[in-house]
Amino acid sequence: MSKIKIILTILGISSFSAFSQDNQNNVDALVTDRPDATEASSTVGKGVIQFETGGLYESFEFNNIKSENYTYNTMLIRYGILDNVEFRLGWDFVEGTTKINNTKLDNVTSGLSPLLLGLKIDITEENAAMPEIALIGHVFPVFSASADYRPEYTGVDFRLSLSHTLSEKSSLGYNIGAQWGDDSAEAAAIYTIAYGYSITHKFGMYAELYGDLPEDSKANHYWDAGLTYLVSNDLQLDTYFGTSITQGQDLLLGLGLSYRIQKI
Repeated sequence: MSKIKIILTILGISSFSAFSQDNQNNVDALVTDRPDATEASSTVGKGVIQFETGGLYESFEFNNIKSENYTYNTMLIRYGILDNVEFRLGWDFVEGTTKINNTKLDNVTSGLSPLLLGLKIDITEENAAMPEIALIGHVFPVFSASADYRPEYTGVDFRLSLSHTLSEKSSLGYNIGAQWGDDSAEAAAIYTIAYGYSITHKFGMYAELYGDLPEDSKANHYWDAGLTYLVSNDLQLDTYFGTSITQGQDLLLGLGLSYRIQKI
């Protein structure tokens, strides 16, 4: 079985928001932080646990050197500590390969990237022109990563997540914030903006721009788009694709699911 088929078999991740939810039950349908880079502006609710997982493929070729990454599990677990606060735990299992002139090298890398530990806090609900707003913060401890993916610095990021309802079928979400760490000590501003549209009561779509602007390096800008399918109020499937606008990524393909266990 090919690696791409394995990724398609190991489903993971769900979507930008509940754009594809049943209009009659939209208050009850889960809202996810998948599959886009734009984090949702709401928490899961006290006592609720939500799993968002999936697989993805990335490639980039420059000067006949092609790098490919297969991420087999992009797990994010969200648990509601309070009505307006959620705890967040995430990890990725990645395998990376390199080809020179279509010849695969033996230096395959594999393992866990640094754990994601964080909180999301609801700040305000949407009210007329005032967007719904949440504050999100994460830390990525160096010691939690496998040797092949252990960065030089502990990573930290924070962002404000905001969203507007444009109509009964469409919504706009965007994030602004900053990040530090990985293999560079410089700070980088981060941004995302995503438009979501409900095609039917079950199917939704989104399109997104996102990127980062490091202090002393060139900015990186990307786009992606995808589809979501709401199987039930507690289960959502997604698929998406994208690439970079600046140099750095030729192709991004992903597939995933999100599942919610409501409090008893």
